[in-house]
Amino acid sequence: MKKNHLRIALTLVSLSAVTMLAGCGKGASAGKLVMATSADFPPYEFYENQKIVGVDAEIAEAVAKKLGRELVIEDMKFDTVVAQVASGKADFAMAGLSVDPDRLKSVDFSDPYTTATQVIIVRKDQTDILTPEDLTGKKVGVQSGTTGDLYAENIENATVERYNSGVDAVMSLKQSKIDAVMIDSEPARVFVTQNDDLQIVSEPFTEEEYAIAVKKGNTDLLGQINTAIKELKESGELNKILNKYITAE
Repeated sequence: MKKNHLRIALTLVSLSAVTMLAGCGKGASAGKLVMATSADFPPYEFYENQKIVGVDAEIAEAVAKKLGRELVIEDMKFDTVVAQVASGKADFAMAGLSVDPDRLKSVDFSDPYTTATQVIIVRKDQTDILTPEDLTGKKVGVQSGTTGDLYAENIENATVERYNSGVDAVMSLKQSKIDAVMIDSEPARVFVTQNDDLQIVSEPFTEEEYAIAVKKGNTDLLGQINTAIKELKESGELNKILNKYITAE
């Protein structure tokens, strides 16, 4: 009888341990922190020597270090990163994500770590788009699922052309298939630097904040990330990372 009781007790302990592990996220159970991103958005995330680097990648690495976890970055299409976090397949997302009401329905956001503006890229030979108001009735290219995509929907009589990446949108602009591209300011600066036939309209379309997305209700991880961001700001490490990739005009 004693042996049977011991066997039952050990079985219950084993089942309890399995249950605890099953309750942990994919990253937590392996001591890893899985980040969902779309690595086609310089200077925030892009490939260099077959490795994903950039502002978000380095901030994520610094956050993971403070949390005592190993960072794993998974590259995917931009319009799937929020869904990956919402479903628990990734612990968090950093992909130049701005906080907006639609995304807040699916995920929670950390405190912002930087601000960005949506700007308009046009060809230098164009003279009819000088302000955001001039986009009325035009063909506007955006990266699918971005806030630029959302804002473009509100441009009066505009035709919105959606692309898998900012690079694809810019190529269509260069080929005169569209009239303008709406995208975040820093990637826009990179594209314009690389293409001397393009320019950024001087007046920005709007300003927004970038933050880290976590699964809705995951207050434990959200609190840890917010603490890490606060410490990175106070130590100056966050600004050091930003200044490494984003230089003044």
